[in-house]
Amino acid sequence: MTSPEAESRARVREQALGIAAGWSPPDAPPTWALTAELFRAIATEPELLALGARIPADRLPPLLLSAAVRYLVGRRREDGLARYFPTPGSGQPPLDRGFRPALTAFVREHAGELAALCAEHRYQMNEVARSADVLAVLGHVDPERPIALVDLGTGAGLGLHLDRYRFVFGDRAVGDPDAALTIAPRLRGRPAPLPSRMPTIAARLGVDVEPLDLDDQRVRDWLAACIPPEAGAVDRFAAASEVVREHPAPMVRGDAVEDLLALCDGMPRDALLVLVDTYVHVFLSDAQRAAFRRRLPELDRDVEWISVDPLTPLGPDGTESVQGLPVPPRAREASRAGVTGVIGHVSIARDGTTTGAVLGLAHPGGGWLEWL
Repeated sequence: MTSPEAESRARVREQALGIAAGWSPPDAPPTWALTAELFRAIATEPELLALGARIPADRLPPLLLSAAVRYLVGRRREDGLARYFPTPGSGQPPLDRGFRPALTAFVREHAGELAALCAEHRYQMNEVARSADVLAVLGHVDPERPIALVDLGTGAGLGLHLDRYRFVFGDRAVGDPDAALTIAPRLRGRPAPLPSRMPTIAARLGVDVEPLDLDDQRVRDWLAACIPPEAGAVDRFAAASEVVREHPAPMVRGDAVEDLLALCDGMPRDALLVLVDTYVHVFLSDAQRAAFRRRLPELDRDVEWISVDPLTPLGPDGTESVQGLPVPPRAREASRAGVTGVIGHVSIARDGTTTGAVLGLAHPGGGWLEWL
């Protein structure tokens, strides 16, 4: 009989390898190699795997452990391991054979501190590049209609400010050329749609069970540690954090399912309600996802629901869209190869009529965008 510890190690190993494959597939730019190597080490090095196996499964052990390592390395820049990790504006440091020994030695020396960090924190990735996935879907929405944007699971609120970023899809661009942040995913498959102009956001609201304040340095440092150690991702988080701090937007503590009606009631009725969730619904239970879908017609208004989530159940066996949409074979194929964001769009008319489709796929860290 398999022991609980062995089962936990096997689960962490599978998750870590899936993350490595999803974030750094064979055609990924070399800047993603460190991310893949970090998660492969979590999957295969006994010291790291043992730490990961002690983390409760619902706290995303490989991701939480990777963040704890990065956070502690940031506190100990004198350690030799620090030279492998990018900082804002540094570019991607070279990866060599010394990384794995340096990592295991660091974990061995600081195992107690790492375990404490994992017990005190939860993993929360705020990847602003996912705004490109959302904007592509908004290319299907009436550009003349102002929107009321509700970002579910908003974290630090980076996704609330997509109208303040610039987006480049190949030879097409939208947004202020002088924006502090330009998001330019590599395009795969059919060209992803891009609105002819940036949507007008009449109101914006971030919702999270634990909204995060980027004015708190400790919060900012932890969230930076949750970003993959890829130079572009690190730079994007730093730039978007400054945008958020310069333009504070309303963020409230709330449950995306239980509090949905009350939260949306305060959004202007003359604006199109757009609900966005990126890597949120995949972590809800089947019952919670069903309850969310039941509540949408109760909003009694036109609603656009944009989701960028892996298939459920999370992992290589995922076959179901979190929005209950038919899943194209290409989406299932990509999901079996590694963690992949599945871009879905559901429209609910005021009379309750509902339509929807899976539209595309996305790299979990904003590296590429594939339209189906």
